[in-house]
Amino acid sequence: MINSIKALFGIAPVADFAKKVKEGALILDVRSPAEFENNHIKGAVNIPLNTLSKKLNKLKKDKVIITCCASGIRSASAKSILEANGFESVYNGRGWHSLNQKIYD
Repeated sequence: MINSIKALFGIAPVADFAKKVKEGALILDVRSPAEFENNHIKGAVNIPLNTLSKKLNKLKKDKVIITCCASGIRSASAKSILEANGFESVYNGRGWHSLNQKIYD
């Protein structure tokens, strides 16, 4: 019952991002190239949100993808774009800095 209510409001269970990365998940950083160059999660791939729809062919649909950005807004949009295009294992990692801490701390 609780999970149904959480799903209704878009609140998903917290994923174990460190485990997912160890198992081969791709971290997709959808910030601008300048933001990405300034600092990013080791091993992350940068595809800015405004170009994501045109670059879907660079991603594998059968791979777990964790999206991230600066605060979580663009990463949520990226998750929606990916899911609308047939990607099934997509997680919103929200802000890259806090995601980095969840993975490497």
